[in-house]
Amino acid sequence: MDIAAIQAIAEVETSGHAFDESGRPRILFERHYFHRYTAAKYDAKHPGISNAKQGGYGKFSARYAKLEEAYRLAPEAALRSASWGRFQIMGDNFKAAGFTSVKAFVLAMSQSESQHLKAFTHFVMSNKAMLSALREHDWARFAKAYNGPGYLKNEYDTKLRDAHRRYVALAGQSTAGSNLP
Repeated sequence: MDIAAIQAIAEVETSGHAFDESGRPRILFERHYFHRYTAAKYDAKHPGISNAKQGGYGKFSARYAKLEEAYRLAPEAALRSASWGRFQIMGDNFKAAGFTSVKAFVLAMSQSESQHLKAFTHFVMSNKAMLSALREHDWARFAKAYNGPGYLKNEYDTKLRDAHRRYVALAGQSTAGSNLP
């Protein structure tokens, strides 16, 4: 993987911020995952955190409150239902990210950006198609593997491509005039 590609993904996933102002890893709680992991058990009384429909994210400031509400009901399902850190890896992908449990994954995501990068590299390398797409800068194929078929609606592939081009250009500017190969 080239550095510009990793920088592009980090930027697009979290607007360049791995942690919030309270020092917590950035998250996105996915209510449709919680719905699935709890067999819709909480849909009627907790539709804001358990719903068959994707969405309902709300403001960034409300995301941890949703996670906490879900955690009180079903801790493991709650942690698996959020994407975590600089690269927004779903808790459900903890094994592919190199961890033995979702709790170990979340703890690592709470520690440092180097842990985010480690999880990201394990996650991408665990999927040969995703790794190949990233190495080839096939942003549509990577976006589909990384974020699912909904990537088109959000122009995820276009955002990745544009950010990658910007980082490649910046790297070229920083080495201009140097003796680096």
